[in-house]
Amino acid sequence: MTDKKNIAIIGAGLVGSLLSLYLSRRGHKVDLYERRPDLRKITVDGGRSINLALSDRGWRALRGIGIEEQVRKVAVPMHGRMMHDEQGKLSFLPYGKEGQYIYSVSRAGLNMALMNLSEPDPNINFHFNEQLLDLDLRKHEALLRNTETQEQTKLKPDLLFGADGAFSMVRLAMQKTELYNYSQSYLEYGYKELTIPATADGGWALEKNALHIWPRGNYMMIALPNIDGSFTCTLFFPYKGEASFASLTTEAQLLEFFGRVFPDAVPLMPGLAEEFFENPVGSLVTIKCFPWSYGGNTLLIGDAAHAVVPFYGQGMNAGFEDITVLDQLLDTFDGDWQQLFETFEQKRKPDADAIADLAVENFIEMRDKVADPRFLLRKKIEAKINEQYPGKWIPLYSMVTFSDYPYSYALETGRIQDKIMRKVMKHIKSVDDYSKPEVQQLLEKQLIQKEKLKPYRA
Repeated sequence: MTDKKNIAIIGAGLVGSLLSLYLSRRGHKVDLYERRPDLRKITVDGGRSINLALSDRGWRALRGIGIEEQVRKVAVPMHGRMMHDEQGKLSFLPYGKEGQYIYSVSRAGLNMALMNLSEPDPNINFHFNEQLLDLDLRKHEALLRNTETQEQTKLKPDLLFGADGAFSMVRLAMQKTELYNYSQSYLEYGYKELTIPATADGGWALEKNALHIWPRGNYMMIALPNIDGSFTCTLFFPYKGEASFASLTTEAQLLEFFGRVFPDAVPLMPGLAEEFFENPVGSLVTIKCFPWSYGGNTLLIGDAAHAVVPFYGQGMNAGFEDITVLDQLLDTFDGDWQQLFETFEQKRKPDADAIADLAVENFIEMRDKVADPRFLLRKKIEAKINEQYPGKWIPLYSMVTFSDYPYSYALETGRIQDKIMRKVMKHIKSVDDYSKPEVQQLLEKQLIQKEKLKPYRA
């Protein structure tokens, strides 16, 4: 590809920073414009940094640019979910087969690592405190303002990528064009970041290699490990109602509630009251839109194109996979950027919609079903089916998290598997029942029908 472009990326977050490395590798000159200050020099957005679960799709994108090992140094493997009941009793549910883990990473830590890898590249330049005020898509002209000096700058790059998140200004400009489809939907839940600090000797107060969940039916708290021994906790809680952010207004109410509902966590959270009342409540939004491109010179990517709620741990992974898919398309690029962008958006849109729907569904699973003995039994039975029929049955979670099957394929296959499991579980009261002849016969019959409905493909 000899046609080297001057490219502007709006947003220097995780997706924007990684995208810059991929584009630079192909010889393009890249300028990143970020409205926030350089987070390596100043702490920003305190209390909003939900830890991220880095899984196979994300690792693949990092591996593609040769930075997997650098990132692995700041990631903590989580082998499964550790459930905490209301008496503080623990139960563990592995994520996948032996060796299949997801990794806890700090959003800010990973973002800083990507920036540090990008910055020495002579083709990449960062511009901080630069806010996009307006984007004239027809003229392909962007107006930015420096939030420190108030100086305004006009840009007219060859190509512009909108990697500016769920509340993208680039997408807002597209929404004003004709025939543009856009929807946003909020959960009636917000989230608040809390902390379990490291122990006095610098260790972890809970099992280090697990994602901890306190499922309580209508709400839940989770905790992800950090490399410094602490855990970043997130309370997912209704905005309104008997147990909600609106109902906990005093320290006494807070401590009574947490002591009753999360009894084993409270002794580990010395800063609970201070963090609860000081940290902001974040919102949980799903955004779907189309098209993602305009005029062959502007493209949305990552959350700007498809923001999802965090309950499948796939927001960042999906954004990184966008980059992998775009890079694969560039391997056969013929110079027509409009065709490239349209091919990309057509390919990715069904998968973006699928992971958005899966993420909302997984919220119900995490806050409610993981505390149900029948659900845990079903997971064990699914693992046995996968062991017996590895080429015909991969659990939905594994398809999403530990493979590169398209999200849309995982969703469709998961629906079929759910129908099969409902029939199988009618005959199951314990794990031993899996070996019953009637269960095996039913399963074999259902798998044959499943293959007819949708052949399993690699």
